Amino acid sequence: MDFLVELFCGEGLATALIYISLTAFLGILLGKVSIFKVRLGVAGVLFVGIILAHFGARVNGSMLHFAQEFGLILFVYAIGINVGPRFFASLRNDGLQLNAFAVSIVLLGFGIAFALHKVLGIPPAVITGIMCGAVTNTPGLGAARQVVTDYNAANPAEAVDASVLGTGYAVAYPLGVLGIIMTMILIRAIFRIKVSHEVDNYNESIATGNHVESVVVKITNANLFGKTIEFITDYVDKELVFSRIERKGEFLIPTATFILEEGDIVHGVSDDKNIDNLRIKLGEVEVGQKRDIDGDLVMRRFMITNKKVAGKTLEQLGIYRRYPANITRIYRAGTQVLPNKRTTLEIGDAVRVVGRKDVMDEIKAELGDSITEWSHPNIVPMFMGIALGIILGAIPVALGLPAPAKLGLAGGPLLVALLLGWKGRVGSMTFYMNSGANMVLREMGITLFLACVGLGAGGKFVETIVNGGYMWVLYGFIITVVPLIIVGTIARLMKVNYLKICGFMAGSMTDPPALEYSNSLSSTHAQSMAYATVYPLTMFLRILLGQTLILITL
Repeated sequence: MDFLVELFCGEGLATALIYISLTAFLGILLGKVSIFKVRLGVAGVLFVGIILAHFGARVNGSMLHFAQEFGLILFVYAIGINVGPRFFASLRNDGLQLNAFAVSIVLLGFGIAFALHKVLGIPPAVITGIMCGAVTNTPGLGAARQVVTDYNAANPAEAVDASVLGTGYAVAYPLGVLGIIMTMILIRAIFRIKVSHEVDNYNESIATGNHVESVVVKITNANLFGKTIEFITDYVDKELVFSRIERKGEFLIPTATFILEEGDIVHGVSDDKNIDNLRIKLGEVEVGQKRDIDGDLVMRRFMITNKKVAGKTLEQLGIYRRYPANITRIYRAGTQVLPNKRTTLEIGDAVRVVGRKDVMDEIKAELGDSITEWSHPNIVPMFMGIALGIILGAIPVALGLPAPAKLGLAGGPLLVALLLGWKGRVGSMTFYMNSGANMVLREMGITLFLACVGLGAGGKFVETIVNGGYMWVLYGFIITVVPLIIVGTIARLMKVNYLKICGFMAGSMTDPPALEYSNSLSSTHAQSMAYATVYPLTMFLRILLGQTLILITL
């Protein structure tokens, strides 16, 4: 039995690994427990770590610090790569408005935390930990911890106790989650909102908004008769994708050399915003009309997994020239792309192909559509991106504060990942990461981080609460609720859909449990879309403000 004593009471690598693993295992189980439809989720790992540390679990500090920071890097990099492709697109339509609301919530919370520090004299590390817990933002806590570590190294005589960061976070976190949900319920009650009406209004708004839709065009412009499909494609570039031609009751594939005749009916795909132009250029247009594909024609969906195809435009690939088939839609990062000749294909894109049945196997082989290739985690670009992020995060920026500001181990990798995810590729190197690999990386990273924070902070948790730390719960609740109520009320007075309000409030706190609650209100995508729209900018600001609060209060 001596080996068990050594394993659980030693200071070696095996002891660190066993405690981190136990914390993760038990914490994930705890996070699945539902109370009033609210779960702790991955935050359960934090609380199990605190409990184990309180009852005597001790882990070598250097090992704990390494695992914690590496976990944080993996988490934020995975987030950046995932949301990068949608980051700039999210600023279109009402994205600017939703991001303005979310940024207001972030800045108000920061201002309240700073005011509490000034008025009540709350120590810098304590108020920063409380703020990060109140807004349920773990990467912000990681950025703040790095600032404290750097400050302590430069000022050993005035060293700050970094453990209270984790303690403050853990104390404020539970009511942080509940506060978001309570605010959603409060706004609903104040304005007497009926969710069913909000669902109807949202569905009506997206029915009249810009989106990819099937169209049927009866060509009446006599100037186009006798012209090739390639000529007409250039004429309506970016406005219409040809799927098939209906001629005398028979469906034909419009290859590049196909000659259009009077009476031909074009079946294709367009965006609502292009319909008026198509009527002027081509003729009669019916939106949403489509007929089943039969005979020799089929419709297939393939995944781009062939690296030789990735980075090529549809014109360079030339499917429409070499086969009786056309790529009519592209699905990328949760959105639909209306393809044109200059649209670039990327690894992970799903494409819809309409064409003759006998050529589909050849097209599939050319595009890849390989489960094995698609599931490959793309390790080399990932570590290159992480290395660049760490370098960027280490660059000091003098802002007149007690210590130079840095993006840090959270902000640097996140910013690089956002840019790489948006860019998609550099030369022959693609930064695509399939959803399964991304989820594993993200969950592994955040679990490691929270396990280490809990194990590091748990030794003083109960003592802190008993000696006045219970007031931290109140401070955290104020930081959570006040900004949400103010901004949520303003948004509703501006007639913003309640489902979107719930989505951007959850996104402004980067809080999955709150999103899960808001999604339970209806089956629409309004909440998730608003959450995803504000998430990238919010996450970036939370990371920056987590370390900024430490720097301006030291």
